[in-house]
Amino acid sequence: MEDGGFDTVDGIASYFKFGERGTTLGTEVRAGITTFMVMVYIVALNGIIIAEPPGLDPVAVAAGTALVAGVMTIAMGVVTNYPFALAAGLGLNAAVAIGLTQGLGMTPAQAMGVVVIEGVLISILVVVGLREAMMNAIPLGLKRAIGVGIGLFILFIGFWDGGLITGVGPPFDPVDFIYPNTPGAWIFLVGLLITAALWARKVKGALIISIAVTTLIAIVFNVQKLPTEFSVTPKFDTLGLGLQDLGGVFTIEAGLLAALLAIFTIMISDFFDTMGTVTGVAAEAGLANEDGSVPGVGRVLLVDGLAAAVGGAAGVSSNTTYIESAAGVADGGRTGMTSVVTGLLFLVAIFLAPIVQIIPLQAAAPALVLVGYLMFTQIGEIDARDISIGFPALLTLILMPLTFTIYIGIGAGIVSYVVIQIVLGRAREVHWLMWIAFVAFLLFFAQEWIKPLIS
Repeated sequence: MEDGGFDTVDGIASYFKFGERGTTLGTEVRAGITTFMVMVYIVALNGIIIAEPPGLDPVAVAAGTALVAGVMTIAMGVVTNYPFALAAGLGLNAAVAIGLTQGLGMTPAQAMGVVVIEGVLISILVVVGLREAMMNAIPLGLKRAIGVGIGLFILFIGFWDGGLITGVGPPFDPVDFIYPNTPGAWIFLVGLLITAALWARKVKGALIISIAVTTLIAIVFNVQKLPTEFSVTPKFDTLGLGLQDLGGVFTIEAGLLAALLAIFTIMISDFFDTMGTVTGVAAEAGLANEDGSVPGVGRVLLVDGLAAAVGGAAGVSSNTTYIESAAGVADGGRTGMTSVVTGLLFLVAIFLAPIVQIIPLQAAAPALVLVGYLMFTQIGEIDARDISIGFPALLTLILMPLTFTIYIGIGAGIVSYVVIQIVLGRAREVHWLMWIAFVAFLLFFAQEWIKPLIS
């Protein structure tokens, strides 16, 4: 038994190259637990974000979230040997749950179908070697503006769910601030204070701790009632949802162009979020090359692309590589064994999914605000003084939250960028993929003018 045990440990060490990367099994296990602790909040949070707008079962969404995160994170570790963890992407899940179902009138199955399609397209781009070409097409300033815009969108949703802002309508107050006048609003503010304090103190697991503490406060003050029935048996009612109406994605009432742009926009958002995360975390772990490139990044991107499609098929939104992977790296994680440990813990978390019934929106909303802030920090890297990038970046990041739609912001940014380049005589410097996107978004924005001409 001991010899077999040593053989097993040695085999793991050899497969994951512990010696080459200066780590041990104990360090990798600890790092995997750390990554899980800072990511597990997504199980409850995704159950709330994805379920409410389209009317899905939050418990089933939470269970599916843990299942897909567990399986795909283990796959990432085994296939790539990098300490990257995956789960349903914040920002993208809100865009799917709200932007596609409410903005474009898609059914839940169609919205998840968009995620399946974009995940398959990303995987194909990786296989044929075009993903990096797409990365190079959009200027760095716009890429950062997309991240900032999504962050502001998430922050906006957090304040909305917390009950401090609401929609009123034109002409004067499209968004109205609500002075805290309900127990729920005060619970949100207390939760926001707890979340910010824990994060500022660099407490590991700050988000899940803040959600748990705020939920407890809500129960104590009778803002949230305990369910009369509680089962520890997980439900997987959403599995297969994204495969039920793939054809219907292209026949929505908003039109084929709107459907294509929705796919394009989700794909672009997924695309750049992953590339930024992988590059940043690999560099922090000392696993990147001197020029910033990541050895074997194709395998990482392929697993990530497949994870997006699997998340859509499971009805829990696109799964993507998490920036929180950096927490495990900071705790010593250097190999895919870190990811394997994190993935196994996510599988155990499946049985915690019913807890989502207890968590009120006001307890989860502060986490959205904080994640929005973290994504907003990229704004300092945008050269706003250069109008050729600063103005398109501004349109991109401000129109996302104001229109409650990510692709409107990206479209405005791309169109304005290309127009400014034309005016400055730099049309030849615009990537051909940007020209395709430019024409597509022009047609989209002009659709109300075009419809009478072609009807």
